[in-house]
Amino acid sequence: MAGFVGVVVSDPSLQGQFTQVELRSFKAKFLSLKRDSGGHVTTKNLPGMMKKLRGLNEVVSEDDIAAFLSEVYPDPDQEIEFESFLREYLNLLSRVSSDDGASGSRSMPSSFLKSSTTTLIHNPNQAEKSSYVAHINAYLGDDPFLKKYLPIDPAGDDLFNLVKDGVVLCKLINLAVPGTIDERAINKKRILNPWERNENHTLCLNSAKAIGCTVVNLGAQDLVEGRPHLVLGLISQIIKIQLLADLNLKKTPQLVEIFDDSKDIDEVLSLSPEKLLLQWMNYHLKRAGYKKTVSNFSSDVKDGEAYAYLIKALAPEHSSETAFETKDPTVRANMILEQAEKLDCKRYLSPKDITEGSPNLNLAFVAQIFQQRNGLTTDNKQIKLTQSASRDDVILSRDERAFRMWINSLGVATYVNNVFEDVRNG
Repeated sequence: MAGFVGVVVSDPSLQGQFTQVELRSFKAKFLSLKRDSGGHVTTKNLPGMMKKLRGLNEVVSEDDIAAFLSEVYPDPDQEIEFESFLREYLNLLSRVSSDDGASGSRSMPSSFLKSSTTTLIHNPNQAEKSSYVAHINAYLGDDPFLKKYLPIDPAGDDLFNLVKDGVVLCKLINLAVPGTIDERAINKKRILNPWERNENHTLCLNSAKAIGCTVVNLGAQDLVEGRPHLVLGLISQIIKIQLLADLNLKKTPQLVEIFDDSKDIDEVLSLSPEKLLLQWMNYHLKRAGYKKTVSNFSSDVKDGEAYAYLIKALAPEHSSETAFETKDPTVRANMILEQAEKLDCKRYLSPKDITEGSPNLNLAFVAQIFQQRNGLTTDNKQIKLTQSASRDDVILSRDERAFRMWINSLGVATYVNNVFEDVRNG
């Protein structure tokens, strides 16, 4: 059960700066250095190990690290414990940040602070947290097991406390991709022991990977502890998969009309849901007379103009000329959200999220508009013609296409056009 307990640090605030994967990695390196140094880690032999840490390599030199440590530990032979090492690692990152651009031999570049591997600061985005809480309250409020815990208060830590038993995450996964988890496998007692909680989180993580979530540097222990930045990151991915579930030609074959005849059906099928959503948005914006092309859900929508034109194209009865005339982006954002609510779009974002260009929340907002009113034709004649235009029929699964491409990549003499048909003779 040692893998379940993980690396425990006596100071909770210090432990909260790292994931369990990072703590285990640091602990292994620290113990290895301790063995190689005769059972003691000192400020004299620590710089060599710290220089090799991911994120510091090629950013700081051993001399830089030694000079930094000498300020705190003048005696080079002073023994350093594991928790002291973690603190000095964080202090070093802080120093790099504060010294960015300063002169002197210890001035070090801070580009690595922007790397995804850095864990110095984990401030949960309150706006995103509130939106995810609203989503959970709306979609899981009637769940027989969870309704006694819902609604969640977005202002407190109720969300992070609720995920500690793993049930709500498993329910969210089934909401995103129905049938992923057999609910009989979820431990749903009122009070779970550590082993049952661990089973739920292992089930959750395996299922999250299965539906397309990235769970690198995320372990069951991190969920048991309810680490805010990791929990929000996972919930964000699950909700995104749910909101984009219909963004494919199999679920919404009418999407073929947003492409011109020069597009090959293979190319269309290979587009990610986000790219399809952008393509759909630009299709309607062009029809409404918008001159620009939206290529992202952050900077390109900050002024709110694209949303005003999108609502004009999809719901002209709710559109207002005032939204085009106003010069204040915040005023326009307020009008857009009022118009969107008339389309029964849930408020995933606030006017501030639009003007600040929050990518996750803006994507969720556009996906909601697509679900409520996609503005596409219901003419099945055009859809059937397009579906029959290629052997890569939208009815075929992506798995079939992946296996077909893999077999053909092996250089087999007989080209496989369809796995189901062309392998029948063995």
